[in-house]
Amino acid sequence: MTPDTETMRNHWWWRPGWSVGRRFYTWHLTFEGQDDVHRLAAEYRSALAPLGDLVTLIPDRWLHLTMQGIGFVGEAKEADVQEIVRAAREQLAAVPAFDVQIGPAVVDPEAILLRVHPDGPVRQIRDGIRSAIGDVLGEVPERAEGFTPHVSVAYSAGDGPAEPVAQALVDLDPTAARARISSAELIVLHRDHQMYEWESFATVPLG
Repeated sequence: MTPDTETMRNHWWWRPGWSVGRRFYTWHLTFEGQDDVHRLAAEYRSALAPLGDLVTLIPDRWLHLTMQGIGFVGEAKEADVQEIVRAAREQLAAVPAFDVQIGPAVVDPEAILLRVHPDGPVRQIRDGIRSAIGDVLGEVPERAEGFTPHVSVAYSAGDGPAEPVAQALVDLDPTAARARISSAELIVLHRDHQMYEWESFATVPLG
């Protein structure tokens, strides 16, 4: 495998606004019960395990596709969040459930990513969520541009060359996973333990 980057950097630096104990409202696609996604992630975890603490491997429970944030708990009003959920139900009722293919991996400066194809329906979900947020708040946090649907299977846990990661994956040629996308989930997210962990706030079905 040829990485998309020559160097890796530690993913777990504290981004502006974040600290231990902070919680964040955000929309994700999650993969509970998606056995084929878990199968693929396990193959990558097995290949990357010899790297030890150079990478943080993501267990099945926390696999996700990041979609769109709203704001920190305590800053975003819960009544507004409830209204966003209501508006999102209306928006996403117009988006049919669909299948995607996940993989193969790309080595990014901060993560090992699995690309998602086709990405058009995923973008349609995000557009609907952004419309719901805009209807309630009058503005939408985070840029619309630069969104690339992906599922991370590991994060870089330090700074250094990307070559060891690429070498760990050089002989891996797994079959891409199939996933059924039938809902979007609003979660309350934290990263207190160098892992993205969350509680579900609302699940919104697709049409």
